[in-house]
Amino acid sequence: MKLLIVEDDPDVGSAIRSGLEDAGYIAEICRDGVRALRLALSIHFTAIVLDVTLPGLDGLSVCRQLRQARIHVPIIMLTARDSVQDRVAGLDSGADDYLCKPFEYSELLARIRALVRRDKTIKLPRLQIQDLVIETGTRRVWRAGKPIALTPREYALLEALAAREGQTMTREAIIDRVWLSEGVMSNMVDVYVRSLRRKMDSNPASRLIHSVYGIGYVLSASSNEAPGR
Repeated sequence: MKLLIVEDDPDVGSAIRSGLEDAGYIAEICRDGVRALRLALSIHFTAIVLDVTLPGLDGLSVCRQLRQARIHVPIIMLTARDSVQDRVAGLDSGADDYLCKPFEYSELLARIRALVRRDKTIKLPRLQIQDLVIETGTRRVWRAGKPIALTPREYALLEALAAREGQTMTREAIIDRVWLSEGVMSNMVDVYVRSLRRKMDSNPASRLIHSVYGIGYVLSASSNEAPGR
């Protein structure tokens, strides 16, 4: 499996590459965002380890442009910035995970393994529940024939629920599937569910995403929602 490491600090980049190669990965390294974007658009990588602060083009812009180009390779962002706002910015740019410096290499390796496992999960090319249509290859979504624009995190949440149609997912299971990160509060799931509902599920009469009181959520054509919720 070939990984791309994008890190402008030569010592940090070399240390990451050495650790990944010791774990059996093939690792290519580059030190600026412009070249990283060009490489990721032209070569298939199993995953990308992407620093936020880069010359030429910052990591957030690289990630955003890859997602706009429908390149869905798993991306882990590395940064010394550890505020909630910084983590949200990284995830909303399309990153799959976010790791703050300094970090243990064992944790980086564990997160890469988790991302690769998730990316290899067999997916149907098209999911349809009533008038909701999801194309998993292009990550495009329609409801009643109308396209719905979702952020990468909203899409990941919707796909996770739709792939388990009729099965209740706990908030913890959703966090494990969609965020892959420790430290994410369970109320973050509620925030994204509300956002999804506003965009594609606002009519209570045809609602597909239902709350299961005290547990989590289920996407189903039949309501499993507790009264009053």
